[in-house]
Amino acid sequence: MTIDKSLKIKKGVSRSRNVLTRVERIEKLQAQDRWADGNSPFNLPKIRVYKVVLKKKKKVKDAEGDKK
Repeated sequence: MTIDKSLKIKKGVSRSRNVLTRVERIEKLQAQDRWADGNSPFNLPKIRVYKVVLKKKKKVKDAEGDKK
């Protein structure tokens, strides 16, 4: 079975993913103290994935660049 192009990782994650694997969901639940060791790995609760948005910096014009 082949893996979908959107799931392949080249140089880390270049964009935010909106779906987590089961292991990632369990790790997030453990970090939030919502997971016990005896719990079933099936029917896990939904985990919100926050999208990180970085604002672009404004370019500062040089005084010398304006004279040319």
